[in-house]
Amino acid sequence: MMSTEKLNDPAARDVAALRQRVRAFIDGVAIPMERPGIAQDVDALDEAVGRLRVQAREAGIYAPQLPTEWGGLGLGWEACCEIFEEAGRGLLGPLALNCAPPDQPNMLTLLELGNAGQLRRYLAPLARGEKRACFAMTEPAPGAGSDPGMLRTRAERCADGWVLDGHKKFISGGVKADFALVEADTDEGVTLFIVEAGTPGYRVARDIPTITGYQIGGHAEMHFDRCKLPGAAVLGKVGKGLQYAQLRLEPARLSHCMRFIGRASRALELAQAYVQERESFGSRLAELQQVQAMIADSHIDLHAARLMTRHCARRMDAGLPVKHESSMAKVFVSEAVNRVVDRAVQLMGALGVSDDTPVSMIWREARPFRIYDGANELHRATLGRRILAHQLLP
Repeated sequence: MMSTEKLNDPAARDVAALRQRVRAFIDGVAIPMERPGIAQDVDALDEAVGRLRVQAREAGIYAPQLPTEWGGLGLGWEACCEIFEEAGRGLLGPLALNCAPPDQPNMLTLLELGNAGQLRRYLAPLARGEKRACFAMTEPAPGAGSDPGMLRTRAERCADGWVLDGHKKFISGGVKADFALVEADTDEGVTLFIVEAGTPGYRVARDIPTITGYQIGGHAEMHFDRCKLPGAAVLGKVGKGLQYAQLRLEPARLSHCMRFIGRASRALELAQAYVQERESFGSRLAELQQVQAMIADSHIDLHAARLMTRHCARRMDAGLPVKHESSMAKVFVSEAVNRVVDRAVQLMGALGVSDDTPVSMIWREARPFRIYDGANELHRATLGRRILAHQLLP
């Protein structure tokens, strides 16, 4: 329930009304389109998302994170916490609203770094949902993973541009993407390039099967073999690629937190409904203290996850640095939502691991969040070094 202060705030009332519209859309339009058959079918998923985006525009809920001049709703990060969470309840919801990775952070990267020509050529069709893109950083061993300093993809200057060579792996959205934002090493340092799919030498080798689903564009293994790029392919400044990756990662981590809180909330809603109805040994499961404790612990986890995420969002809205806070939020929220969804599976028993409900897919999607955007172990190590080096007090 909103506080009296919030109820008297017109902006807060507008966000609350928007959240209700998003909830109605997710429950009434997006969730009914979920079915296991499209979860890992790139073509079927593209087709379903295309239809949903038309309906999301008609409902006035499309692209909440984008400025209004780019067809979005112009929301700040704290407002996005409300809307992304609501969208995240549906497995197709963030895709329908065009606020799902990789294109949500791709659009923000282009918005921050792109020149006028790049904005017209690349951001505009992404914003309209007419094209898709991917962000190509991760490489097979011994290349870059959690350590971007191990980057092996290389771009060399030539007379009229660049020549790009490299091998990328686990690139979300890479299958049938229209272009890729590629991190590559150069003599001047790591640089971010825009590489169009039709470029000679640009090749998607395969869609790598994973435990997750509903990832538009799958998870590609990609090769760049002597790709000739014009000078205009550089996004931002030469040598600033690692800095730009960090610029992208901080809001991306927070956006993941928002969406996965929504996912976990839906799994818990279904589990709560199940234990209210299911009887065993002469009583409803909901009457068992162990079940009650699991439900309570899950609400505690979600409450804490929301508070941490929204605190970080308020700092971002205020223009304050969030490197420290976003790492803490990523670690805590990714582990909290995993606990919540795991409990939901346990509460529902065999039904929880079947495809008769979305809970098993939510569980499969939640597990990799502890790896996405930097493994939790890396974040803990970085946080610990920073805390000790700067003698930060608890």
